[in-house]
Amino acid sequence: SAQANYEQLEFVGDAVVRLAASELLFETYPDSVVGEFAAIRSVLVSDRILAELAKSYGIERYLVISSSAASDKAGETSRLADAFEAVLGALYLSTHTLELVRPWLDPYLQQLADEIRKDPARQNYKDALQEWTQAHYKLLPEYRLKETSLVHGDAYRFTAEVWLQDRRLGEGKGRSKKAAE
Repeated sequence: SAQANYEQLEFVGDAVVRLAASELLFETYPDSVVGEFAAIRSVLVSDRILAELAKSYGIERYLVISSSAASDKAGETSRLADAFEAVLGALYLSTHTLELVRPWLDPYLQQLADEIRKDPARQNYKDALQEWTQAHYKLLPEYRLKETSLVHGDAYRFTAEVWLQDRRLGEGKGRSKKAAE
């Protein structure tokens, strides 16, 4: 129909990716605690990781996007992740099982999960810093966030500083608050 687009498939695909990642973690690391599962899964199902997978499968070649969207590099990761979720949603709906989905995800997610378990700080620097400051100073760092540009998509729109006991430990810049932190 004229109203058809990938959003419904993306909606299903979002849930499917979370389920597939959860199954993979449960099967591979049956003795892990739920908190560890949740932390690793949040990385595995992130837009950044799903966009990388979409690129590895060449999904961007099949996207039809407007010229204004094509010039929006800030939205590229989200577009690719959404498109990949739509593909996975379609695969799931064709069988109502993960039989076709898991081969697309497992090899990559398994390797990434192994890397994260070996070095948890690799994917979550903020948590690693907080664990370190608590272990050494019994304090949590303070994060100070500034919006330094009002231009949407500006690579340096936000600046985040991390402070501990009136001492600035570092600074990050990014197009989103999360990226800056």
